[in-house]
Amino acid sequence: MSRATRLCLIRHGETAWNAERRIQGQLDVPLSTTGLAQARAAARRLTGEPFAALYASDLVRALRTAQVLAEQRDAPIAPIRRETALRERHYGALQGLTYAEFEQQHPQAYARFLAREENFALPGGGESLRQFAERVNRRMDAIVAAHAGEPVLIVAHGGVLDILRRRACGRPLSAPRDFEIPNAGLNWLEAENGVWRLISWAERDHLAEARDELPG
Repeated sequence: MSRATRLCLIRHGETAWNAERRIQGQLDVPLSTTGLAQARAAARRLTGEPFAALYASDLVRALRTAQVLAEQRDAPIAPIRRETALRERHYGALQGLTYAEFEQQHPQAYARFLAREENFALPGGGESLRQFAERVNRRMDAIVAAHAGEPVLIVAHGGVLDILRRRACGRPLSAPRDFEIPNAGLNWLEAENGVWRLISWAERDHLAEARDELPG
């Protein structure tokens, strides 16, 4: 019998700040009307899929998406497990700026951000890519260990999903992103004995519209 943990990863539904290309980081921004509709569509798409547990970032946009997924299921999932370790990357002083404002106000930091320098901590107390990845992977290792052989639903953020897909594909943090991370898309990975594998990514046939405004 396989002891692999099957992971369904979902980026939260759209927010008004996603539409504005405004950096949310760890600020709490609610789902927009579009985002709620996307969460409901994802819930319908997952009808009949069994999950042993549901984990979600404790930021409201992810938590509300997870609540919709839980509420609309025929078969209940245990209570949502709120995870601070699955929050988006902390963007420090850049949180609340649009990407255009980030480039105008902090041009050197913006260039290093686009270059995906792994050890560059964002100004104003932000995380480096490496710090962010270590936080996410440490918690995900614990989740996988707790659910060997079980399917698990995870609702988090674009940055979190970026880290985990790179892990499954052996792609370095510094490499340009060549895959989509749409709001409320479905993404499937498997993990067993420290080995991660990509099953399917960016499934979006259930969505009328889905945004990926994240920089590469």
